[in-house]
Amino acid sequence: MNKFEILEQKKAEALLGGGEKRIAAQHKKGKLTARERINILLDEGSFEEIGMFVSHRCTDFGMGNEQYLGDGVVTGYGTIHGRLVYVFSQDFTVFGGSLSETHAEKICKIMDMAMENGAPVIGLNDSGGARIQEGVVSLGGYADIFYKNTRASGVIPQLSAIMGPCAGGAVYSPAITDFILMVEQSSYMFVTGPNVVKTVTHEEVTSEELGGAQTHASKSGVTHFACINEVDCINHIKKLLSYMPQNCEEDAPNYPYEMGDETRQKLNTLIPENPNMPYDMKEVIEQICDDNSFLEVHKEYAENIIVGFARVAGRSIGVVANQPASMAGVLDNNSSKKGARFVRFCDAFNIPLLTLVDVPGFLPGTDQEWNGIITNGAKLLYAFCEATVPKITLITRKAYGGAYDVMNSKHIGADLNFAFPNSEIAVMGAKGAVEIIFKKEIDAAENPQQKLDEKVADYAEKFANPYGAAARGFIDEVIIPDQARKKIIKGFTMLQNKVCNMPRKKHGNIPM
Repeated sequence: MNKFEILEQKKAEALLGGGEKRIAAQHKKGKLTARERINILLDEGSFEEIGMFVSHRCTDFGMGNEQYLGDGVVTGYGTIHGRLVYVFSQDFTVFGGSLSETHAEKICKIMDMAMENGAPVIGLNDSGGARIQEGVVSLGGYADIFYKNTRASGVIPQLSAIMGPCAGGAVYSPAITDFILMVEQSSYMFVTGPNVVKTVTHEEVTSEELGGAQTHASKSGVTHFACINEVDCINHIKKLLSYMPQNCEEDAPNYPYEMGDETRQKLNTLIPENPNMPYDMKEVIEQICDDNSFLEVHKEYAENIIVGFARVAGRSIGVVANQPASMAGVLDNNSSKKGARFVRFCDAFNIPLLTLVDVPGFLPGTDQEWNGIITNGAKLLYAFCEATVPKITLITRKAYGGAYDVMNSKHIGADLNFAFPNSEIAVMGAKGAVEIIFKKEIDAAENPQQKLDEKVADYAEKFANPYGAAARGFIDEVIIPDQARKKIIKGFTMLQNKVCNMPRKKHGNIPM
């Protein structure tokens, strides 16, 4: 056998991973192999593999007699829609995708290359965890990856797809990355599995209940997208990347757009005249943004706030919006954390922010206070204050109390602030304010209810409108709703070269 033939034989061996039987077992579970996933993810013919012949160094427990080329992870680079990305895809057919010293080294190598060349990293995770035969060396490999994740944070986009088990220390690398995607019924994430939970707390719980895609999408908020299958998950990755720049030094790609009649008549009737009637803010987003461009993030978690990516005249933006159709759009612990995380991502990667406000305040109650609404609310406040990207705010209806300040008000750095004529900007609702200010007068009245109604009407006329804020310059313009899209397009165009110089510091201390 000549040298060329030896090379081809080794390549064929590497391509088989753990062998045909294990590949068949992977397919039987309804899962793709590591290489199949890469082939669907990347542009056809663009993948260049790095480290195909790497093998582990462990000789204990008979491991020296069991070698697989690639050592359970496929690493390399390629393109998605013509743009460079780096990728690692764990191979469950080799030692259950478990992480060894060399497995970790391969991942760290492509992360270093991604940082040096300014391109996103995508991790396709399918691993049984640390390779126990290697002991602390394997744990050290995880820590090396965590360190690289942290150094890369805010420099290049990092996306994690969970396509199988992800347990113990393995969950912390995805947790540091920007977005996590999970596959329903075939992936899970947890620090300690069902057996340990049962031993320690005596709780009976399945892997799916403890750390499945729906659990993390709706209860914990750990995952941003719960996908119906692996192909859906991979397509979500491609779509997500289309809204992002390659790195923190670049802008997101602009798509061709021809200006036409940007008036949106539907906006004039979307918001009910009754301030206590709910409506769906997603319909407002659809009218303001380019057709079919809105990609919601964290859809099933903290539904009282909406976050996601969209395009306005072909330009990528991030949207943060209160949702009156859920809990009246009130801010609470979970929605504050959800919003803050998204705002910080957009700011890190030069994605302008559009904030749509209809917020009655922060949710009161012992549950909220005892779980840190002060600190969590401050996270969202801090994120907006810190953001230096172009920021436009539109108040569609209510903006009450501290929540008015927090939702990207003029006072915390918004560039342009618009309001609809029906909007109410005040410390609190008219009824609540009147009950405090005129309590004695109302109690002493011959007809307390009539007096209350009179005072509420007076207060509403004076304060429950946008003109007091506009008079002081806190609102730049009160606009007819059907003009909102036109104003926002012009606003972001005007702000596209915005530069904001910040004080020199190592980093801020965000309220954690």
